[in-house]
Amino acid sequence: TYRDEFCPETLKEAFDKAKDPDNLFVGLVQQNCQEEKCRSGVLEGGKIEDVGPDPDCYAEFCESPEGRVYCENGNIRLLRLKESESLGPYMARYFASKLWLGEEYYMQIDSHMTFLQDWDALSIQMLKKAPSEKPVISHYPPPHTADLVAKTKVAAPRLCGPTFATSDLESQIIRLEGSYNYDTVKLDTPRFAPFVAAGYLVAPSTILSEVPFDPFLPYIFMGEEILLSARLWTSGYDIFSPTHSLLGHHYVRNHQPKFWESIHRTFTFGVHNPLQMLVLNRVKTQLDYPESAKDMMKPKSLFTAVEQYSMGTSRSLEEYLKIVGLDMVTKEVSYTEWCETGVPPPGFEKYANLYTT
Repeated sequence: TYRDEFCPETLKEAFDKAKDPDNLFVGLVQQNCQEEKCRSGVLEGGKIEDVGPDPDCYAEFCESPEGRVYCENGNIRLLRLKESESLGPYMARYFASKLWLGEEYYMQIDSHMTFLQDWDALSIQMLKKAPSEKPVISHYPPPHTADLVAKTKVAAPRLCGPTFATSDLESQIIRLEGSYNYDTVKLDTPRFAPFVAAGYLVAPSTILSEVPFDPFLPYIFMGEEILLSARLWTSGYDIFSPTHSLLGHHYVRNHQPKFWESIHRTFTFGVHNPLQMLVLNRVKTQLDYPESAKDMMKPKSLFTAVEQYSMGTSRSLEEYLKIVGLDMVTKEVSYTEWCETGVPPPGFEKYANLYTT
């Protein structure tokens, strides 16, 4: 959570709507301004104003009648960071992964979500129904205004369409933009997907040891999803969209502060973009962008321990990029068809019978 007023309600709803809330354990990375005078996000007309301290998500939940028992029983594990200590969303996810204490399943979400009743049991059910020994369920959830009960009757959106970013600030990193309701028929078997979304995924907790979060990726906002997708797939994990949506997401929070604004206040205005572009070279090197080849990049400290946090050895990166239609040399995207039509990708045809309608 980064200065997020929706965090307390997210915690409350996660426990209220879990089928087995006593077995739900939350790793909460709380990044807040707790000073008497904080700064708002960019408001209408480009204004930024003085505001009071951020809501204390942990305290509000733990002092509430609904949350007190869970906090007393140790179901919430907290890491507090000052706003000025924030290193971006990817690093917050890295810190959150270190709050895991051996649970069988791991779900990664943002701190501004809504939940379907029994979302926890349904998540596990979907993982078990996926035709894979190492499944990951992920997509961009519908907006928080969606009726999740009604959504149980229709197939969930799937994340299919990648594109090379055209903004100079994003250094041609892959953006994931093609999230649509492609399927007219809802099946009980999760459909294969090419990419994971960082704001919602659920998987066996083995991903934390087999595909550990990289502690050397501060300040990035783009690039984490394509890198994690490739690392998971080359480590033998198969990615699926959920059969139906289990969570909703608050997508528009324009008035809220963004972490790069805090970086500008902490250091100097304009420093975030050059930092991000520098660190993105670590991501691009791992994804075989030729312009970011390791021997061409400086400083070499960009690649500290990179081998420990790179591709797996179960399948090749070359094969993954071909399946998802990405050419890192020409910066071209090929239409692959399998994702949009809901059939298994090349090499997984033996599962085709599961997706006939």
